[in-house]
Amino acid sequence: MICFPNAKINLGLHVLSRRADGYHNLETIFYPIGLKDALEVVRVPGTAATEPVYRFFQSGLPATCKTEDNLAVKALRLVASRKAIPPVDIHLLKKIPSGAGLGGGSSDAAFMLRLLNDAFHLGFSGEELTRMAASLGADCPFFTCNRPSLATGVGDQLEPIDLDLSNYFFLLVKPEIAIPTNEAYAMITPGTPALSLKEIIKKPVEEWKGLMKNDFEAPVFKKYPEIYRIKQQLYEMGAVYASMSGSGSSVYAFFTEEPEGWKETFSKQFTWANTPL
Repeated sequence: MICFPNAKINLGLHVLSRRADGYHNLETIFYPIGLKDALEVVRVPGTAATEPVYRFFQSGLPATCKTEDNLAVKALRLVASRKAIPPVDIHLLKKIPSGAGLGGGSSDAAFMLRLLNDAFHLGFSGEELTRMAASLGADCPFFTCNRPSLATGVGDQLEPIDLDLSNYFFLLVKPEIAIPTNEAYAMITPGTPALSLKEIIKKPVEEWKGLMKNDFEAPVFKKYPEIYRIKQQLYEMGAVYASMSGSGSSVYAFFTEEPEGWKETFSKQFTWANTPL
């Protein structure tokens, strides 16, 4: 069976406080976009075993971690620790860049849980899959529902919101910079925002520029000015709203119509353009 794990962007991101467990309480809005990986699981001859038996093959963008650390593989091992599954070949065509704030690894993990559940009729409920996803990563649960959501807690407490941005032209730019999440959080001073994202999101997109903030931008822009320049270029091209996604390094923008010359302007960076899901 095959599936197509999609990316997400963050519409605003407030780091509210540091928790006793070392994580941070957040407020952000997850929004799914149509940039996708391809994930396939193929059953190979053999019988189910206590320990998962698999081979992992990645193509497309290069791997950035060891196979055993890949979140899709971790998801398979989690499923196999609970229910017997047969030996499989895993094929991952990677199109979502890593270190970009797009949740590509988390999406692969969540989709792997769903894929195995469906392929081998394992009988996990939706709630069980969500709990399993949460054990793999803070934003993994989002990809089990995959609809616009206000996320709080560490990003695992989700409240669906009514939001449709399909009328806008969407452009994503990712420079050749990968920002480890722990590095980004080390630069953050938590605080309480003046206005909640729950209120800001009700306003027209054209008003977001002065209201919707990503707390990671200031420290990340200071250390990586190239990312700041991309955001400024997007506004110069006529974006109604532009922001870095998550802890970076990708920057996205919404336009009322497709801007001229964007391919030439960002010819040296990874780009993806489409309307969101």
